[in-house]
Amino acid sequence: MKIENIDNLVKASIDATFRPVTLKEAYVATPKKFSLKTEKLSEKIKKARIDNFEKTVELLNKISAQLDGADLSVADNSVSSAFRNLKIAESYAINDAFLQAEFLENIDDLSSSISMDNLCYLRLARDFGDFDTWQKNFIACAKSSRNGYVVTAYSIYLNRYINFVVDDASEGIPFASIPVIVLDVGKSVYTKDYIDDIDSYIKNMMREFNWQVIEDRVKKCEKIAKVFG
Repeated sequence: MKIENIDNLVKASIDATFRPVTLKEAYVATPKKFSLKTEKLSEKIKKARIDNFEKTVELLNKISAQLDGADLSVADNSVSSAFRNLKIAESYAINDAFLQAEFLENIDDLSSSISMDNLCYLRLARDFGDFDTWQKNFIACAKSSRNGYVVTAYSIYLNRYINFVVDDASEGIPFASIPVIVLDVGKSVYTKDYIDDIDSYIKNMMREFNWQVIEDRVKKCEKIAKVFG
């Protein structure tokens, strides 16, 4: 093959690489259905939290559809571009929808109870020294959050459970961490019912933690730990 023909093939290949292309990564998330029985939150707030969750999932699906037709040729601007903005929005929506769902799922147990032989009790006691220390640390994190979440999660990197504060769903979430307990401490969740008494809100929500749901999450983490351990 002549050298000029090889040059033409290389140029054609380069040109093809840098032509505008579209992503094909669309997905559709289906929101879980929740019906909160707790009397620790007003009916208005319970409805608002469920509606907010469903709207967040709807927004995530819209972002996914927009990304499916995104033009990658405009993705070379690290300061601001339509593609970059969509990817940042996607991360926020994924995290926020997931954390809201975890929160709604692990509260609202009117007969909440945990025993010392539950795996979740044993693991939290192991990694925090004792269960009471986990509770105190969890509450401190909840009160430290500016307007987001407190999360107990299993860290694959650390091979243990940790508590962390999430001020914003697009930041502050450690990589390779699997939430097992989530409490939404956003002001829109508690101020209408509790005004500025966040202590009472935290205690009431923790008193209705669904420990069976949490236990099931911890069991899944045990399986994951065996894979990465």
